[in-house]
Amino acid sequence: MDEKRLQNIPLRNIHIHDQFWDKYIGLVESVILPFEWDLINDRVPGAEKSYCMQNFRVAGGLEKGTHQGTVFQDTDVAKWLEAAAYSLAKKPDPELEKTADAAIDLIIGAQEPDGYLNTYNTILGKGRFYDLFEGHELYTAGHMIEAAVAYAEATGKRKFVNSCAKLADYLCSVFGPEEGKIHGYPGHPEIELALYKLYKYTGKQDYLRLAQYFLDVRGQQPCYFLSESNYQNGTFIFKEFKDFGMDYCQADRPLAEQDKAEGHAVRAVYLYSGMADVAAETGDERMLRQCEMLWENIVSRQMYVTGSIGSAAYGERFTTDYDLPNNTNYSESCATIGLAMFSNRLFQITRDGKYMDVVELALYNTLLSGIALDGRHFFYVNPLECVPEVAEHNPTMRHVKTERQLWFGCACCPPNITRTLASMGNYMFHVGGNTAYINLYLAGEIEAPLSEGTMRLTVEADYPVSGSIRIRVQPEKGRQDAVVALRLPTYSTERYTLLVNGQKVSVGRDDADHGEIDRKDIDSGERAVQRRGYLYLSRSWQDGDLIELDLDVAFRFVYGNPKVRDDIGKVCIMRGPSVYCFEEADNGAYLAGCRIDTSAPICEEENPDLLGGTLCAVVSGSRIDYRSVGSDDPLYSAKRPVYQPCHLKAIPYACWNNRGKGEMQVWMREE
Repeated sequence: MDEKRLQNIPLRNIHIHDQFWDKYIGLVESVILPFEWDLINDRVPGAEKSYCMQNFRVAGGLEKGTHQGTVFQDTDVAKWLEAAAYSLAKKPDPELEKTADAAIDLIIGAQEPDGYLNTYNTILGKGRFYDLFEGHELYTAGHMIEAAVAYAEATGKRKFVNSCAKLADYLCSVFGPEEGKIHGYPGHPEIELALYKLYKYTGKQDYLRLAQYFLDVRGQQPCYFLSESNYQNGTFIFKEFKDFGMDYCQADRPLAEQDKAEGHAVRAVYLYSGMADVAAETGDERMLRQCEMLWENIVSRQMYVTGSIGSAAYGERFTTDYDLPNNTNYSESCATIGLAMFSNRLFQITRDGKYMDVVELALYNTLLSGIALDGRHFFYVNPLECVPEVAEHNPTMRHVKTERQLWFGCACCPPNITRTLASMGNYMFHVGGNTAYINLYLAGEIEAPLSEGTMRLTVEADYPVSGSIRIRVQPEKGRQDAVVALRLPTYSTERYTLLVNGQKVSVGRDDADHGEIDRKDIDSGERAVQRRGYLYLSRSWQDGDLIELDLDVAFRFVYGNPKVRDDIGKVCIMRGPSVYCFEEADNGAYLAGCRIDTSAPICEEENPDLLGGTLCAVVSGSRIDYRSVGSDDPLYSAKRPVYQPCHLKAIPYACWNNRGKGEMQVWMREE
């Protein structure tokens, strides 16, 4: 089945120079990677200590000391190395590679002779795999394996991947259905998708079999975690775990019986990503249908308009359908990244554009809200409404930070954001046979390796400020029969124009679930097929051919499903995939006292000096006149509030909190 799965284009074949994304991607090599390297080496004054690299030096016998930080602290450097690998895959950087090689040497120096690798257990002398519910050994191993595969693919150096293959071989000897092996599975999924990547890199079937075993045995009753001594004795590593049932880690019942996303949001979407990988590789249609069902539950009932997931802080988890509070939500950056990973995999398997709609939503909003424009400050939690004086004094909101932080003791999100930014090309483009898929409209050049030759595509775009996309085609040999597939976002399905070499293209619908588009589906280059969110153009391309796609990215009002109680009577603003928010810096305080007139048009306001150049939305409305409220006025009275007409300005949600502390609100009351 995997031969039908769309493939990534090598990152070295993708060159991004996009006005919107360069503000972030351009910081990865120059700012973020060196800054995070200093952070995990505890060299940034004022930042919370990481202890990550210190733990490796202690575990490797280079320093005296004990383990500090969380049980999964090793993953900070693993994700940093994966980001560095993606950066090196795009362009050589001898200094970065030298630093990465030094980090790898420290990691390998901490590895035990049989392949086991985990500084927490090595330093503290803990027994191995005695607490799979909380211990994160397999989660940490997964991130190491992912980093090692990425580094080998980027540099050709096999030292790290050989080390992690030894780790994986050890895991294969410890876990499995055979007598004498551990019949458990990870409390925090991640190893499954990592083993799949290692299998694809090495071709070793044992890794795929172990990934499949972890999925098959998960949730079988009686639940394995209930037999562990820490659980039975109540000696939890994380004290809150005493309150969690097995649904918290998706282990309350077998995966085949799970039709609703439950529990810890990051664990869930990492697990589902591994499920999708294994289903595609093994041809397991039942597991694939399960993935699609779980995805539908998330995006139709448990996802925020910004593409974030995880509505409860306690347990960082899903709660129930349509429970989407805006000021107490967790919406962890890692969870959004996990949802993008899961959605991207389902697109590669099914070629259905609805999955890429969610990828785009997550990347343009919550991914970017997690990092400041300076590349040095981060959010772990991403609320859709924030009143600083309330969040800072209400203990139920202590998870909400009113300003981005330099670092976190539990710092899984910052390096996760970095590795995602560094690998944006893996979401932007895919190839399948003789078809090049353009999923995200970032300006740049792509060399797409198709089955009948390489095709160069040059994309000109200022998306989503403008919906005008220009794609210049350059076949390897001057002429080439091929298919170019352009994503047609849901918001613009009925409002777009498509031209090839200045001639309008007639588009026919084809909602077939299977089969590739080829030349027989289209009579000429002046016709296209619209299928499941993509426009397929098939023709004999010549050097210089120009595709012009114009999408409707005008500002629009968006309403929530009435079952989402927190959004009833409210409206938000979007432009293309970008959600907009209102900040105190533009509109004053007490944003909750503002109302929007949705009968009036949304006006555009370009501000080249704001946040590196920002297109703002300006709307008409009214707000309570707080000047008429005195400090001696009673808390409650029969006096009706007085509203005054006003204009309100909104900026992209991704940019909020870049001008200091202040109120922010996405969903506004409607007049």
